[in-house]
Amino acid sequence: MSYTGEVTVGGPADVRELAGLTITKVAVDEKMSNNCYLLRCTDTGDQVLIDAAASPDVLLPLIGADGLSAVLTTHQHWDHHRALADVVRQTGAEVVAGEPDADAITEQTGVPVSRRVTDGDRVPVGSCELEVIRITGHTPGSICLLYRDPAGHPHLFTGDSLFPGGVGGTFGDADAFVSLIGDVETKLFGALPDDTWFYPGHGNDSQLGVERPHVAEWRERGW
Repeated sequence: MSYTGEVTVGGPADVRELAGLTITKVAVDEKMSNNCYLLRCTDTGDQVLIDAAASPDVLLPLIGADGLSAVLTTHQHWDHHRALADVVRQTGAEVVAGEPDADAITEQTGVPVSRRVTDGDRVPVGSCELEVIRITGHTPGSICLLYRDPAGHPHLFTGDSLFPGGVGGTFGDADAFVSLIGDVETKLFGALPDDTWFYPGHGNDSQLGVERPHVAEWRERGW
């Protein structure tokens, strides 16, 4: 069956096979239903995990014997890094996070962030690479991760900055919302094509072209 991105907690992972990269999506934790994404370079077998959100008993077998070179944490909120300590302990993976969120992640998990990243930084996945896009608003140091597939359309991992139907929450902070919607408009919708497929931190995937007609509505409603 072809990839849909529709996963449920306790259900099977969904796997997308690109020419150079395999994307495995799995949902964890009944309460929060976080998405975790394991990316594997098809040339080298190198793997990275985006958000060790919860359930190391699910994530570690998914990672398997090939190991893990890095865990990329999209932002500092507790529900996105509950399995970070266990995954790093078992794999020895490098810990990557946005610079403004790094200290908070370490305070909450006890795990040092070994690489702090910001706009334009690159994170290797074997012979592939992810481009870091800083999106300020949901948290000060939220990051999105972009894979520019040379054989197809872009793939964007958005954490909690962008979902089908809107941007992430800013918890009543009007200034944070202005920053978030501005960064999303400029750095994502303003820079990437409609066929960009994006993978959020919770729920189903979407494409920028599907969401683009509604961005002005999001700004107007204020959330």
